[in-house]
Amino acid sequence: MVNSRRTFKKTRNTPKTCFMEDSDHHSTESGALVGSSDDLLTEILLRLPVTSIIRFKSVSKHWHMLLSHRHFTRRYDINNHSKSPGLFGCNAYVPYDVDNPSTPPFSSLGSYFDRPRVRIVQSCNGLLLCSTHGPKGSKAAPMYYVFNPTTKQLALIPPIHKSLKVRKTIRFMGLAYHQKDCPHYKVVCVRRLEPDRDLFQIQIYSSDTREWKISIETVYVRSHVFQQGVYWNGAVYWVTEYPRYLYFKLDVEKLQMIPLPRSSQILLKAYFGESRGRLHLIAYKNHQDYSLRLNVYEMFSGHSSWFVKYQVDLNALPGAFPDIISRYGFSYDFKVIDVVRGEEEEEEDTFVVLKIREKIIKYNVHDKSFKHIYSLPRPSCFRENSFHRYTETLSSF
Repeated sequence: MVNSRRTFKKTRNTPKTCFMEDSDHHSTESGALVGSSDDLLTEILLRLPVTSIIRFKSVSKHWHMLLSHRHFTRRYDINNHSKSPGLFGCNAYVPYDVDNPSTPPFSSLGSYFDRPRVRIVQSCNGLLLCSTHGPKGSKAAPMYYVFNPTTKQLALIPPIHKSLKVRKTIRFMGLAYHQKDCPHYKVVCVRRLEPDRDLFQIQIYSSDTREWKISIETVYVRSHVFQQGVYWNGAVYWVTEYPRYLYFKLDVEKLQMIPLPRSSQILLKAYFGESRGRLHLIAYKNHQDYSLRLNVYEMFSGHSSWFVKYQVDLNALPGAFPDIISRYGFSYDFKVIDVVRGEEEEEEDTFVVLKIREKIIKYNVHDKSFKHIYSLPRPSCFRENSFHRYTETLSSF
């Protein structure tokens, strides 16, 4: 019997196989093109989350060099507008987005330091100024460090003086850093010159020179003026209950005054901080004025005056959180611990972070929505200055 079925010669590639091989060929060519062009690779990597950047540093020596270079890290930080996914309170990490919480930058600060009793002194655009005080009961002066919680980089700040007696005269230590105007971080130290007089000297440490420099500026003020400082726009600012608001301009090393908000002679500070390149202040005339309506003032860039940027209405909070009403019944018991400005085009994202007893509340300024995002394990541990914003940065030093 004759086989009438037609026979076909088997070809090496069917159309589908040819398409797959052609696609693979183009993918390989595209990958090779990207891999051979640092400019293209940079543009892609700039759009990735910071966790991916940290992980991709281990791909190769070339990638590590590219991703660690100041040109890339500066562009990355600026493009990502200094994203702030949470804050630190003592050793606890509080994510702002409870539905999509970010990974804590560290489980414990102590694991990165060779001395006990680590404390965060200040947060400044992604870097932390930390201090260690030695064993409990130790009379040694604290040592200071700059720590990047994103990259886990740590640097010891040399003491301002070998003498322990001199080091104990320090009344303020603050960090100055910004990707644009202060890429080499600086530490500003204010110390008392004489034990029985309010005469203070300012010294500056630069990570560029790695040396302390004594400023020509000395000032007579009350010591509590320097309790808490904020870096913004090339200067360190101090706003306290004292009726003089001061700032120290780093480039000219001069201490100058800034005005109070015009609306009233405000004396009581409820919040003072910086967000997305803007300086913010919440303050009151007196304790009786401490209400559920907050004016968030913003400073004009020329230091000339303040204006009301946001008006925050918290009147819906007592129904959800009765603890906000003080024990005396005629005032409110809460603390503003952060003001995070939204994107320039999408300021609907602006929110205020409040502490009501042991609860941390996130309150959206524009739609007046609020959410309980964290419960403090030890309320007594968390004072007003115990909270420090976490900002992602790839900065290296």
